[in-house]
Amino acid sequence: MNPVGKPGKTGSLMPVEVALARLLELADNSRIHERERLPLAQVQGRVLADDLVSTLDLPPWPNSAMDGYALRLADWTGEPLVVSQKIFAGQAPEPLQPGTCARIFTGAPVPAGADCVEMQENAVIQANERVHFTETMTLGQNIRPQGQETTIGELILPAGTRLGPIEQGLAASLGCAELDVIRKVRVAVLSTGDELIEPGQALGPGQIYNSNRVLLCSWLQRLGCEVIDAGILPDDLTTTRARLGELKDVDLILSTGGVSVGEADFLGIALREEGELALWKLAIKPGKPLTFGHFRGVPVIGLPGNPASTLVTFALLTRPYLLRRQGVKEVEPLKVQVQAGFDWLKAGNRREYLRGRLENGRAIIYRNQSSGVLRSAAWADGLVEVLEDRTLVVGDSVYFIPLSEVLG
Repeated sequence: MNPVGKPGKTGSLMPVEVALARLLELADNSRIHERERLPLAQVQGRVLADDLVSTLDLPPWPNSAMDGYALRLADWTGEPLVVSQKIFAGQAPEPLQPGTCARIFTGAPVPAGADCVEMQENAVIQANERVHFTETMTLGQNIRPQGQETTIGELILPAGTRLGPIEQGLAASLGCAELDVIRKVRVAVLSTGDELIEPGQALGPGQIYNSNRVLLCSWLQRLGCEVIDAGILPDDLTTTRARLGELKDVDLILSTGGVSVGEADFLGIALREEGELALWKLAIKPGKPLTFGHFRGVPVIGLPGNPASTLVTFALLTRPYLLRRQGVKEVEPLKVQVQAGFDWLKAGNRREYLRGRLENGRAIIYRNQSSGVLRSAAWADGLVEVLEDRTLVVGDSVYFIPLSEVLG
């Protein structure tokens, strides 16, 4: 099986790694520091503003990992022991009487004087509240020690952590009712093109329905962004300048279409004339004409207009940029190495991301990889990465990026 391979030459096009590194550097330089305090139940998908440090030991006292019997190992000589107390979770036990054992349940505090817990499956209850143990026991067995999970002053979650159900549960276990999180990124979404109309309207000659804005607005909301729907821009330079100028109080203007070198690509013209460009023309397929710049100081990411291009460039470049603006450190999606279940015989000078899925551990791809076919992504469950100047045959190794890694 051939190795995954190394990036090849891209000529005048900017390599994907370089573009991502520049975007993340720009994001680091414009980090959002404003914060808000929210109830724990409302922080799903938000970014932690401060380190979460434990203010207590977990567990706060030794407790039983089993339903069974707590005893002092030195008291057990092979003879039955009297049960001197019964301890349920949530109760405070009495110190263990010498020469006895205590009936104990999972999660209950271990009584002072006990140093092991034997599971009930290895105990035989006899008459007169006595218990015989059938197996050899060891010191400390089946006891969760105090501070096993966390200790006071220990860093539990660093600032910049994206909060999900597990992190929320962990914060709850420390008694946190509220958390400070970074405020939402405010993103204005607009589309460009006279050919676009909204779903629900009748199609006219040469018109298509605008799918990109719905896709992006929904995706941004899943990422925890505040979305400002800026509508559709006509192919007019004056209108484009005016609409961009109205979007002053946002963290990012995100557009689709109008960023290549065509005569009607007025967004690109506006950025060149009244702003600045930090990157343009990437060695990526689909998505070469992605643009990043500023319009009167406001960051602008111009995504290509073809739906699959929009999806790929948002997933791999815009999403990491937005997360880094909020202080998230690990922003790149997980890649898994799998075998190709297809042949790819034409090497290209751009990094290609094919819409594909895993079947029997191998990556297969959708029959039509056109950048205008969004259906390919609905069929797929991931992106298959094909490096520059690379061909593939069935069985070669490729990287696969699950869509679940980038959609939220």
